[in-house]
Amino acid sequence: MAWIYLVIASLGEIFGVMSINLFLQKKSPIRLFMIVGTFGFGFLFLALAMKEIPMGTAYAIWTGLGAAGAVLMGILFFKESAGWKRLSFLALIIAGAVGLKVFG
Repeated sequence: MAWIYLVIASLGEIFGVMSINLFLQKKSPIRLFMIVGTFGFGFLFLALAMKEIPMGTAYAIWTGLGAAGAVLMGILFFKESAGWKRLSFLALIIAGAVGLKVFG
């Protein structure tokens, strides 16, 4: 169950970063609340995951999946570059997260 919590926590990280981008485009109290809510959600599930997963592994996977997800959200919804170099480094982030799961 802890790994499911960690994936849910990563979604909180992804949507938190997306909320920051939306807030910077148009500042409003609702968008500010979205930032606090999504990051709070992510931290809550990270804490739940860390009851069973070692801190270093949990944090590395949480940030890695969050970063990878933020890149994909930027490409899909905010017209950010999807060049091969960028996607190659994204694959390395994902490979690192998978490696921590497999060999951790």
